[in-house]
Amino acid sequence: MKRLSPALIAATLSLLLAPIAAFASGGHHDLDGSVLTVAWALPFACMLLSIAVMPLALPHFWHHHFGKVSAFWALAFLVPCAAVFGMQTAIYQVLHTFLLEYVPFLILLFALFTVAGGVRLKGSLVGTPVVNTAILAVGTLLASWMGTTGAAMLLIRPLLRANSHRRFRVHSVVFFIFLVANIGGSLTPLGDPPLFLGFLKGVSFFWTTSHLLMKTILVSVILIAAFFVLDTVLFNREGRPVPPNAESGEKLGLDGVVNLPLLGGVVALVLMSGLWKPEVAFNVYGIEVELQNLARDLGLLGIAALSLKLTSTECRRLNEFTWGPIEEVAKLFAGIFVSMIPAIAILKAGEAGALAPVINMVTHDGQPVNTMYFWLTGILSSFLDNAPTYLVFFNTAGGDAMHLMNDIPETLAAISAGAVFMGANTYIGNAPNFMVRSIAEEQGVPMPSFFGYMAWSCGILVPCFILVTWLFFM
Repeated sequence: MKRLSPALIAATLSLLLAPIAAFASGGHHDLDGSVLTVAWALPFACMLLSIAVMPLALPHFWHHHFGKVSAFWALAFLVPCAAVFGMQTAIYQVLHTFLLEYVPFLILLFALFTVAGGVRLKGSLVGTPVVNTAILAVGTLLASWMGTTGAAMLLIRPLLRANSHRRFRVHSVVFFIFLVANIGGSLTPLGDPPLFLGFLKGVSFFWTTSHLLMKTILVSVILIAAFFVLDTVLFNREGRPVPPNAESGEKLGLDGVVNLPLLGGVVALVLMSGLWKPEVAFNVYGIEVELQNLARDLGLLGIAALSLKLTSTECRRLNEFTWGPIEEVAKLFAGIFVSMIPAIAILKAGEAGALAPVINMVTHDGQPVNTMYFWLTGILSSFLDNAPTYLVFFNTAGGDAMHLMNDIPETLAAISAGAVFMGANTYIGNAPNFMVRSIAEEQGVPMPSFFGYMAWSCGILVPCFILVTWLFFM
């Protein structure tokens, strides 16, 4: 079953490690988070700092070698791990992360990126405040039903083209990340990976729809209204510009419509992997790869191949489609996924781990503190992968979906909202954030740095989250 890793770097790394990994076939080699100190998370912290600082301090070096930097910080964890806990443990950890987390993550992104990138909105859509606000609103509505990545990849290029004549464009992309790439995906398990994991754990499909609806509407309406006011002010400051091709005569329409049913196929495959339970798994070096997940990933690759075959090269060229954004995500998130292994292990250790004071903040006198569940899940999701962070606090709250849904529903709502909403706080909080930023930069939008983006999110999102806390989680 070594052919389970067909995606980009993951495949190459798995094949290179295969001879050594045979030693790990004797059993599981889990990393015990209770014996790890916070120092083990330093490679992950340095990985984040590299993403934040190096594009500004060493732009030429970063542009040509960011993949090597990512690999360096991954090895900065794996080499000491092999030295202290043994080669088998290190190999098991990297294969476990790649086969069960990184490769499925990348295949899904690759499929959505390829399929959505083949849909082109034709015609002269002019980026006025009304049009821009409508695009954000539509994307926010779509995100819960086709995933934040699918909605973001479908609409980011039309938004950028509509505003190509504008001087002020950064704010449009930032709010797009807030709404379409994150907050809009909070109403169903199809919207964002943490909610899908909750669905797999037994949370009802429409539970989040009913329990996060008012919270999502509140934040979305505030952000959309704020965007409309800001865009109107900036549009007027620019002199209400009109693009030179506004009268091109091409009617509004869609090119590459064959990709729309393929997008539906992606959603169906993701849903299938959560509903179909054949109870068949393949043991790959001690790692259980379930049949439904293997079928999903192979199906997604097949859909991506169909999209490439059925979509004309001219359509993708006019859509300014390139492979750069997915390549950047693949290389950087490989390092992120590996270097954050010890941080996730420490969190999973709960009260026995080095981050016990953090875990202890979510309960008081045996009762859940929903405010802390919301903020701690959110803050950690901003920098760690929000899916395992969701699971950590889901299990901390009891891990029983029926108990969480029926006895302490606001605790589960706090965990769910924190994981999804606060993925918008940083570029790495959710994978579409990085892809949207990369596509925008390819098309000439001078996007803010890592910390510059956080200035936007802290100034705009944090007050919204404080309001949500006061209204729903106090």
